[in-house]
Amino acid sequence: MIYVIVILIMVLSYGVSAMLKSKFDKYSRVALPSNLSGKDIAERFLSENGISDVKVISVQGQLTDHYNPTNKTVNLSSGVFDGRSVASAAVAAHECGHAIQHAKGYAFLKMRSSLVPVISFSSKYVQWVLLAGVVLIQTFPAILGIGIIMFALTTLFSFITLPVELNASHRALTWLESSGIAGGDYATQARDALKWAALTYVIAALGSLATLIYYIAIFTRRR
Repeated sequence: MIYVIVILIMVLSYGVSAMLKSKFDKYSRVALPSNLSGKDIAERFLSENGISDVKVISVQGQLTDHYNPTNKTVNLSSGVFDGRSVASAAVAAHECGHAIQHAKGYAFLKMRSSLVPVISFSSKYVQWVLLAGVVLIQTFPAILGIGIIMFALTTLFSFITLPVELNASHRALTWLESSGIAGGDYATQARDALKWAALTYVIAALGSLATLIYYIAIFTRRR
């Protein structure tokens, strides 16, 4: 049964990723009435929320947008940074939502940030530990147990990420509408784009949970 669930989640992940790309391609061609760029929108959003110590910078790649709490930068891909579309507005505002979370001490963001050092270490070795654990399950079952604990932390991180992303999108959409930058149909389109982005995190979390259950099943069946 667990194999069927894992395969189903893989198929869903592919479908959601394809839909996300399709939505962003579509809304990247819908121009904003204000003609503001992603950079303009991000700087205005931050300013109106009293945040003056966060820089908005451009980074290479597609869908590489993120907020870095370490150096307080909103990093926007070049298409979003210079773009003047509904998609650019949604992404720029969403990443600024994370900056506002950071400034206000949003609990789930603080929890996720506290796990980053552990997750960074764990993600480098967890697959090797799990592989060794499966191979040596009969002689050294503790290895798989350690791998399961490491992977459980990764799964926890995935689930903590969900409210962080959803809250950032809520902040973004609320502001885009109240500011008049993306109201009416534009707001609906921005919400649709961010909905599909959020679904990628949901699928990732469920996939991580299914994989965790799979390894737990192997560990318990050894007896």
